Amino acid sequence: MLLLEDVQDPGNVGALIRTAAAFEFQGVILSHKCADPYGPKCVQASAGSLLSLWLRRTAAYAKLAKDLQERGYTLAAATLVAGDDLAVLEREKLVLALGNEAGGLSPAITGAADRCVSIPMARSRVESLNVAASGAILMYLARP
Repeated sequence: MLLLEDVQDPGNVGALIRTAAAFEFQGVILSHKCADPYGPKCVQASAGSLLSLWLRRTAAYAKLAKDLQERGYTLAAATLVAGDDLAVLEREKLVLALGNEAGGLSPAITGAADRCVSIPMARSRVESLNVAASGAILMYLARP
């Protein structure tokens, strides 16, 4: 499962949905502050792949993540700080959480996470990657 918290840009949301479908994620949980997955820009960016996934946009996204954890899923939060080995993504029962383009994930989600992961990069050259690019890398590493 992919969890998107407050991702604002419809192009990013659509690209992430498309990538989730490509890497066989079963569904996407979106916070209520995410761009509308059924808006025209998002549908275009997803190339129609949003029809192949379970989608849920809700204010209760954190509760859904907690419910999945209680069912044996590992909640992995993508952060900018060094975290756990990326091998923790290689699980069948995974919820990968990605945050807002400017602010990242909320403390509530990172605090509830079983694992925090970050992508190694040349931090002297770039502070961060676009959320869609980060999500693509992490979903590739989590593929079955």
